[in-house]
Amino acid sequence: MKARISLKINAGARTTELAGRHGDAWKLRVAAPPVDGKANEAIIRFFAKLTGLHASAIRIASGFTSSNKILEFDGLDPSALDTSLEHGILNANGHRTNSGSPPPRKP
Repeated sequence: MKARISLKINAGARTTELAGRHGDAWKLRVAAPPVDGKANEAIIRFFAKLTGLHASAIRIASGFTSSNKILEFDGLDPSALDTSLEHGILNANGHRTNSGSPPPRKP
C-alpha cells in the first residue's frame, strides 16, 4: 500500500512546519536551506516523525530540485496519511503545532 501527497516547499523558513493547503498541495515550511539536499533530508525526517514511518519508507517521487514535490509513503494508507497531516496542522486544542509528532493512537 502506498500513499502520495503534493507539497509546496518554502525552504529556509524559521521552523519546519505544515502551513496548510496550497490548492491541491500541502504547504511546508522547512528550516533547512535548499542547498546540497539539506531541505529534502529535512522534509523526509519531518514526515517520518509525523507519520511514524521509518525515513526509508518515504521518498521524493518528483521534484527533487523543485519547490513543488510529490512524496510517496510505502506502507501507509492514504486515509492514515490524511489523519497524520491534519494532526500536523492542529493539536487537540485547535492550535497550530510544528512538533511533527504522530497522532495519538486509538485504544
